[in-house]
Amino acid sequence: MALALLVPGAGGQLSTDLLDLVRTERNAFARGLTIEDLDVTDPFAVKDMVGTWAKLLRDDSPDHQLVVVNAAAYTAVDRAESDEDTAYAVNATAPALLAQACRAAGARLIHVSTDYVFPGDRVGGPPYDVDDPTGPTNAYGRTKLAGEQAVRELHPDGGYVVRTAWLYGAGGANIVKTMARLEKERDTVAFVDDQRGSPTWSRDLAAGLIALARSEAPAGTYHCTNGGETTWRGLAQAVFEELGADPARVLPTTSDAYPTPASRPAYSVLSSRAWDQAGLPPRQGWREALAEAFATDGDSFRPS
Repeated sequence: MALALLVPGAGGQLSTDLLDLVRTERNAFARGLTIEDLDVTDPFAVKDMVGTWAKLLRDDSPDHQLVVVNAAAYTAVDRAESDEDTAYAVNATAPALLAQACRAAGARLIHVSTDYVFPGDRVGGPPYDVDDPTGPTNAYGRTKLAGEQAVRELHPDGGYVVRTAWLYGAGGANIVKTMARLEKERDTVAFVDDQRGSPTWSRDLAAGLIALARSEAPAGTYHCTNGGETTWRGLAQAVFEELGADPARVLPTTSDAYPTPASRPAYSVLSSRAWDQAGLPPRQGWREALAEAFATDGDSFRPS
């Protein structure tokens, strides 16, 4: 069976890696959709795009499987506090429209969500499982949770919610690139040491999503991150090591020292139980992934 991926949100770090990896897959092809190609908040445009693609694929071959991978998201966490309506349109309304369109067209939908749907108050663990109670503490998390709920309710037999965390990649701006830039600009830097999570290389997430799209895993909610956990300071120290710099130059600080409009979860490590039980490929540890990211796309992370 040939796999056809339709990827709203093209141009970001996840979609860039996803579209790149699909080119190396056998019997798979993908079409990335930028905001100019598809306004994911427009119900008529979404229905027409998904329906048209589903028909084209059916007409070409009954063996084609259409999977929409929704990489479109409003990710400006702090700005969402004062612009929740816009965040809701992209993070909640759009997934609902995609779920309805996919169900009508007989396509599957993979919707990428976030660790921020959890309250993050279980410092020390255990990692959050897929069915643990949610409780976002900021507008971004609330809108992403609403998007999850829409996918599960509107496309129960073909909707997949994949939560990830602390994403970085070669495409677009991200915290790893910021850390690398600060290493070049400053003698010492301070990063928060009281928030714990799992840094996740977007290329590893993209590979996981392709594996999920090819699998017979049941519809539902999954977690896909790199393994293990660290703090923002721990991640910065690892970035310094990859740059050949002294990690002791990264100093610890607290969340209270850097107040932001949106609160961040103190602990948002995600359990891979559901992913593993579905027989999906295990993700490598976060430290190994960071080393591979620098080995693969080092020029993209290093400031010019």
